[in-house]
Amino acid sequence: MLNMADGLARLGALAENPVVRTLAEAFAAAGFDLAVVGGPVRDALLGRPTHDLDFTTNAHPDDILKIVTPISTARWDIGRAFGTIGARVQGEQVEITTYRADSYDGVTRKPTVEFGDTIDGDLVRRDFTVNAMALQVPSVKLVDPTGGVEDLISGVLRTPTDPHVSFGDDPLRMLRAARFSAQLGFSIEQATEQAIAQLRETLKIVSPERIQGELVRLMQTDDPVRGIRVLVDTGLVDEFLPEISALRLEIDEHHHHKDVYEHSLTVLTQAIELEHTRHPGAAPDVPLRIAALLHDIGKPRTRKLEDGGVVSFHHHDVVGSRMARKRLQSLRFDTDTTDAVATLIELHLRFFGYAEGAWTDAAVRRYVRDAGELLERLHILTRADVTTRNKRKAARLASAYDDIESRIAALREQEELDSIRPELDGNQIQQILGIAPGREVGEAYRFLLELRLDEGVIGADAAEQRLRDWWASRS
Repeated sequence: MLNMADGLARLGALAENPVVRTLAEAFAAAGFDLAVVGGPVRDALLGRPTHDLDFTTNAHPDDILKIVTPISTARWDIGRAFGTIGARVQGEQVEITTYRADSYDGVTRKPTVEFGDTIDGDLVRRDFTVNAMALQVPSVKLVDPTGGVEDLISGVLRTPTDPHVSFGDDPLRMLRAARFSAQLGFSIEQATEQAIAQLRETLKIVSPERIQGELVRLMQTDDPVRGIRVLVDTGLVDEFLPEISALRLEIDEHHHHKDVYEHSLTVLTQAIELEHTRHPGAAPDVPLRIAALLHDIGKPRTRKLEDGGVVSFHHHDVVGSRMARKRLQSLRFDTDTTDAVATLIELHLRFFGYAEGAWTDAAVRRYVRDAGELLERLHILTRADVTTRNKRKAARLASAYDDIESRIAALREQEELDSIRPELDGNQIQQILGIAPGREVGEAYRFLLELRLDEGVIGADAAEQRLRDWWASRS
């Protein structure tokens, strides 16, 4: 719970930040007001790290630029039309924006930019009350016209004005509600959550790139599951990622299977825990987390009721991989992320054959080859995919995966697994067989690659003899 005495002390420390103090003194000397606004104020009160300093002022862009020029090493005015000037002050990037009193047309997210006269008017137009607070400097005065402090204490997300108006102005705020719920661990006030459910279709005016950006920010939080539940419970997820709510398969009394939706959320949680355990301090692995969330999205399409009261999902890995690729492309994800997620989903069942019977070295080599640079992510996803309540089964699967990781490490040391390739290259193949570049060289190369995967390193002389024997057998 927020301790106000401690929170106010932290606001005082924020005001003494060298960047804040430098700007405050410069604006005061020029006769203008200045305040730190939004996230940094919220995080200071909560005792969270503060970064990305944003300021608001009654100075207009031309005046802002004049004030910051002598105290900054760089400036940019790409946001001048919206009242924003950026600068680098004492090595830190900041943005200073003139008080705003925008209006929206309800058709696009682009506001009609209007400069405001008061800081209260500027704050009321923001997304949530906990983000609608400002710290005036250098006077160190908290400005909170919408009850943000009370909502911080209660752990509640609420819009400063009627949520229908707020979300109608900018539907992206609905996604931000889910993200902040996860990021801060806050619940969403009932009327605000109901408005999301009622206005969810208005998300269609938001660009895929903006939606993708909020989804990525959600997945970067320590507890994205909380935000995903908001998206599913309100139906908002159906506007951009309907495959998630489709995981809530009907479970009847005669044909039993895991709750795929809850299983997927558990896998995501366990993947994040393994991230922290195996790579402490590393940045959130967004492609891995998305793969964990989407790894079973092929199940609804492949669901089949079998005799004996069981449900099968044959080839859901391959089907799910294709679905994920199509969906991520529609959300304008970059190619590397899309390829990583699709590949991880396609490979996520591969290990379970190992658990049922020890693999040959050839099978281990193929596992490493197929995973490529995604191998560590595949390790985490596969381990996280074990959600059984049967402790003996869970222990057996964990032991099996410990074993495969040990074997990979041993083979990697012996055989340079990370760069598996034939022991003869294309030029050598042509010289040995006396053939010109073409299709037959490719076939010979693939033969040698399969040989390498099956038998490991056999030496160049042995590889040459096997190549000659293979070539002779073709004639």
